Amino acid sequence: MGRRSINYIKTNDGSNTLYSTQYDQNFHSIGDGALNEAYLKYINPSFEIFKDKDTLNILDICFGIGYNTFATILYILDNNLKTKVNFFSPEFDLELISSLKEFEYPKEFNKIKHIIKAISTNHFYQDEQFKIELYIGDAREYIKTLSNVDIVYQDPFSSDVNHELWTTQYFKDIVNTLSDKAIVLTYSIATPIRIGMYENGLNIQEYKYDQKRRATLGSNFYLDNNSYNLKLIDMEKKKINSPYSKSLQDTF
Repeated sequence: MGRRSINYIKTNDGSNTLYSTQYDQNFHSIGDGALNEAYLKYINPSFEIFKDKDTLNILDICFGIGYNTFATILYILDNNLKTKVNFFSPEFDLELISSLKEFEYPKEFNKIKHIIKAISTNHFYQDEQFKIELYIGDAREYIKTLSNVDIVYQDPFSSDVNHELWTTQYFKDIVNTLSDKAIVLTYSIATPIRIGMYENGLNIQEYKYDQKRRATLGSNFYLDNNSYNLKLIDMEKKKINSPYSKSLQDTF
C-alpha cells in the first residue's frame, strides 16, 4: 500500500480536517471547526454529566482522524482531572490510521504526540490514566463484543452515505453495550435517527452547543434537563406529528 497523500482542509477554528473520497464528505464541519466540534458536541456535555465519575468507558464511533478521543484526553489533562478513561473505537481505514503520526494537528496536541504515534503504529495505548483500544474492521461486529460503556460518541459519516451505522438494529447493539447510566451523543438531529434511538429505550434530549446549532443526547436514565440545559423531546408526539418519519432499517 502506498503512502497516503495528505490534503488538508482548514476549518474555521484553524484545525485541519480531511475529505473522504469514499463517502464524499469532509470528516468534520468546516463551519464548526474540527477541534471545536469535538468539545462542543461531545466532550463538554459528557463531562458535565459525568463530572464526578472516577472511571469512564467511552465508545468513539468511528475513530477517523481521532479528534474526539485525543481532545477528550486534552480536556482531562488541561483541567487536571483524575478521571481514568478507557476508549474503544472501531475504524476500517488502516491507511488513514497509519498516516496519523504525520497529521498536522493543532499545537495543543503536541503534549500527546506519543499517544498519537502509538495509536498510528500499534492501534493501542495505555498508561496509568488512559487506555485506547483501536479496532481495525467492521464497527457493527466490534460493538457486539463490548459492555459497560458509559458514553458513546456517535460520530460516523451521515446516514445518507453510512446508512449501516444509523439503523434501529445498530442502535439496539449500541444500547446493549451500555452501562446502567449511559449517554449517546450525536450531531444528528434528524427525526428518523431519533426514532431509532427511542425505539431502543433511550430518552431523547436536545442540547444547543451554540446559540443556533443543536445536537442530540440519548440517555438510559433520568437526567434533570434544567440542570444540564437539555430539552426533553416528546418522541410519541413527534411520531404523531411526523407520521412518515420512520427509523432506518438494515438492508443486509
